[in-house]
Amino acid sequence: MRKQLIPIIIAFCILNGCIQKAGPSPKEKRISKLSAPKSEKEPVNSDSAYNKKLKTLANGDTKGLWPVKNQPFPKKGAILPFKRIVAYYGNLYSKRMGVLGEYPPNELWRRLKNELRAWENADPQTPVLPAIHYIAVVAQGSPQKDGKYRLRMPKSQIDSALSIARMGNAIVFLDVQVGLSNVKEEIPLLEKYLKMPHVHLAIDPEFSMKDGSRPGTKIGSFEADDINYCSDYLARLVRENNLPPKIFVVHRFTQRMVKNYNRIVLHPEVQIVMNMDGFGPPWLKYDSYIAYIYREPVQFTGFKLFYKNDLRRPPHRLLTPLELIKLKPQPIYIMYQ
Repeated sequence: MRKQLIPIIIAFCILNGCIQKAGPSPKEKRISKLSAPKSEKEPVNSDSAYNKKLKTLANGDTKGLWPVKNQPFPKKGAILPFKRIVAYYGNLYSKRMGVLGEYPPNELWRRLKNELRAWENADPQTPVLPAIHYIAVVAQGSPQKDGKYRLRMPKSQIDSALSIARMGNAIVFLDVQVGLSNVKEEIPLLEKYLKMPHVHLAIDPEFSMKDGSRPGTKIGSFEADDINYCSDYLARLVRENNLPPKIFVVHRFTQRMVKNYNRIVLHPEVQIVMNMDGFGPPWLKYDSYIAYIYREPVQFTGFKLFYKNDLRRPPHRLLTPLELIKLKPQPIYIMYQ
């Protein structure tokens, strides 16, 4: 099943979409470093608190894939796995890219607070943390002057996203769709923001067109080397600026979107979330989560819900927090589009 692609109003920008099944690859070892974390509940025996929470997230997995073995303990100030992040996604220029562009800030926060309460009720043992997930570099259907098929949002718009986040004491994710550009060109341009303690990073392989195709004509991909570049970059920022660990979200809904997952390197300064991104009926979303997230473990997991596209064909419906916390592993990052 191909992902449905819809042009949007920003110079033919492309919207995120559907999911597709494929066979999983076997679990392999990954490179990691060790460091000691701290948690609010167990400031002395923090390694124990971290491991205990990871075991809880594994949700009784019997195959031994979760929790991920030999992963590093995070630096002091890590958000995951002690809090669940619940994010609203989109771009302020477009109503079709997600809820961030659909509603004025006060209404946006009214709706997001309802979702936060639902997650608190579903899992009282895990505090929730709100997030604004803003698409800062948007894939395009036209080449632009440099032929890279991507549009960088002006700083004024990124600043507006940060202002909306401040209304609810939320953290911020800056999402990058590289088009025919690449992470080495795009990520450093966001360094001013990534140096802020509450600003984190996301990348979308769907719109990484390594073969020169126009975004939207096929599904793109990132190699482990692309992901490692971003992770190394964030780790350096954390060390040089004495920041708490950064969260790094990678979207995924097909097998080939993330290549050589077993070569992804983990750092104490960065917490990687593989986010099940895609719309469709509940059974298809479950199958995709198992095939591409559960069976190819990296570190943490996320799950994306589409207010409109998940309901496109009745009786399709939106999955609930009570249903999602039954997954193995439990997603610790939840995104609403």
